[in-house]
Amino acid sequence: MINQKRKDIMPPANTPEPATINPPLRIEQEALGEGREWTRLRLQERLQAEVDRLGPVSPYSGLKLKKARRVAMVLRTVCGPVPLEVWYGYCRQIGRHLSPAREHWRLAAYQQLSPELEQRLCYTATETGSFEKAARMAGVWDCGVSDDAIHACVGRKGQQAIENPLTDLRAVPEHPFTLIIMMDGWLARHRASQWGAKPPEKKAERILWHEIKSAVIFRLEDRGQTAGGRRFLIHKQVVAMPANTEPAAFSHAVYREAIRMGMAHAQKVYVVQDGALYLWAIFEDRFAKKAQGVLDFYHASDHLWALAHELFGQESPEASRWAHTLLHQLRHGKEQRVVKTIEDLTTQTPPEHVHATEILEKTAKYFIAHKDHIHYDELAQQGIPIGSGAMESQCSQFQNRIKRRGQFWSPLGSGRLLAIVQRTQNGELQSLWAA
Repeated sequence: MINQKRKDIMPPANTPEPATINPPLRIEQEALGEGREWTRLRLQERLQAEVDRLGPVSPYSGLKLKKARRVAMVLRTVCGPVPLEVWYGYCRQIGRHLSPAREHWRLAAYQQLSPELEQRLCYTATETGSFEKAARMAGVWDCGVSDDAIHACVGRKGQQAIENPLTDLRAVPEHPFTLIIMMDGWLARHRASQWGAKPPEKKAERILWHEIKSAVIFRLEDRGQTAGGRRFLIHKQVVAMPANTEPAAFSHAVYREAIRMGMAHAQKVYVVQDGALYLWAIFEDRFAKKAQGVLDFYHASDHLWALAHELFGQESPEASRWAHTLLHQLRHGKEQRVVKTIEDLTTQTPPEHVHATEILEKTAKYFIAHKDHIHYDELAQQGIPIGSGAMESQCSQFQNRIKRRGQFWSPLGSGRLLAIVQRTQNGELQSLWAA
């Protein structure tokens, strides 16, 4: 039986050589290799010429470096390793040794990756599920880089993104436009103080769940629609803040991106979000003077369903009828009737519903607080989203990279990766290498 299995997996004697199976594939690979080598040699020639042009001169003082000498340097590029001979010497003005070429190219100390390779690796790290997968993907396009090197690259450029937020204004349309801002949070696994506790069966606090505060900002006119009727965003700006970010810092980041999207020039601004208290505090502090708040319809409906189940019993026909009646009123311009119905129940609770007094009062306060944020029929007629579906979708996109099975983060590590993810999704990743 063993011999039979081996025979089954062995190729037949007349199997052609791999090189003859698909000649077009082989020829294309050979041509690509030749072009890659030509590009690498051309890049080496031009970079060495740039080194020679800069000479042994400090970019800080304009004076010749002390004890200047040539040293070997290898730059890892998209087309392969490029060996160079660069000047290296001591600069009196800043009191350290340096290479004019490395300073001019803005390479970090001991950095071997070229800026173009760095940019591609950072992008790959955001679009794959892990640094290990990013390394394997880089190998597919002939750039053998370890996952540790990619992790270090993302950490370095992510920290740069955190320390240097973009403030330039995006192109503002000449025609009137409406700006939509949505905010929400989602949970990601982080390492607790006893993360490495041994043995595994020992009871310890190994995992903590932290909220990642996020936002999506878009112009209403930048929405498209598929043939099947599903809406999608043509362009958007996203925000994602790491664990333990204070609401004030998140508020500042969202406001900054809204300004970049032209909030000051928008004809109308709407902030759509659920009922989280800190989100509405941000709305009052940053956006209330310019924007109209919208309570997510589906979040509001959850409160009505919870009250219905408390009044009439879980999954009972009476609960379903009562909830559907109020939801229809809420969705079709009779929101004040909904609020009055709930208020009347709090003051004239039938004996059979006395047990629901607490949730009645809570629900009444909730809808009274949001009475100006639930004009769903009026908003829908104007094409304004009454639900935060775009925000839910965006949270899912963030989670596809940060919340995979087996991933546990430190606040610093997740924050740096999120900064790169944010730049990537905003189409601004290249800004980290701008002159």
